Amino acid sequence: MAQNTRMKEAVKYIKRTWMLYAMLALPMAFFILFRYVPMTNIVIAFKDYNIFRGVWESPWVGGKWFAQAFTDRNFGFAVRNTLGLNFLDLIVGFPAPIILALLLNELPYKKYKKLTQTIVYLPHFLSWIIISGISNQLFALGGGIINMALGKIGIPPVNFLMENTMWVGTYVGLGVWKEMGWGTIIYLAALTAINPEIYEAAEVDGAGRWRKIWHVTLPGLRPTIVVLLIMNLGRILGSEFDRPYTMANPTVMQVADVISTMVYRVGIRSNQFSYTAAIGLFQSVICVIFLVAANTIAKRSGERGIW
Repeated sequence: MAQNTRMKEAVKYIKRTWMLYAMLALPMAFFILFRYVPMTNIVIAFKDYNIFRGVWESPWVGGKWFAQAFTDRNFGFAVRNTLGLNFLDLIVGFPAPIILALLLNELPYKKYKKLTQTIVYLPHFLSWIIISGISNQLFALGGGIINMALGKIGIPPVNFLMENTMWVGTYVGLGVWKEMGWGTIIYLAALTAINPEIYEAAEVDGAGRWRKIWHVTLPGLRPTIVVLLIMNLGRILGSEFDRPYTMANPTVMQVADVISTMVYRVGIRSNQFSYTAAIGLFQSVICVIFLVAANTIAKRSGERGIW
């Protein structure tokens, strides 16, 4: 009897919501066809892939390509650069939208607040190709606007784009400028969920502006901060391609060559598909390990995590 009742309720539920499931069919088909089915080709990381013989007819070679990667000096440099640049992005770039959101939240003038927010998140919509061109116009050693301005006040030109340390600083700074405003939107949305009565109670207790930020605002943002931190840690060994590729030049390849640019150079341009597939698989596995570890630590610390 109870089973028949559950079946009738399930049929009623499906009749009532079938359109929602029908709408989900298309995105599910997209992910299955273009995300999960191509994963089967990851086996070329364990094969001596021949483009003419195909994926499944190519001979198995086991872990040959992984062994080659771990003994390849260029791969070691790429891993070091990827970890270093992503770590600097995390240290410098992660707190930036939090600080900006706190500052915007304290502004009493709503029109100025909206104008500022619009200005700071517009760079997110620029591609790295455009930003790379802007950086050349601003920071070029000869003819760059910044160096021309420095020359006017008697300061010698600074080699922002062709000296390793300065290039890393420019790379990280442009990344913060591009994404800071977009990240701020998330934190401002989280701030709206904080009950205003808590601020009123803190004010009654004598808390000033800084005390309210420390004891009310930041604890209210903590779940959002933890989730975004976990996601960023999951990408610590991942690297976007367009940013380092467009900003790099031959003089700074010692610090600019990351895993994604190495995969493009070795795999696409040199046709070593199996070797770079092994590198990509290694990179993905490490990112998953970081993601799971960060999520586990967060949950053991009393936070919700991402699953």
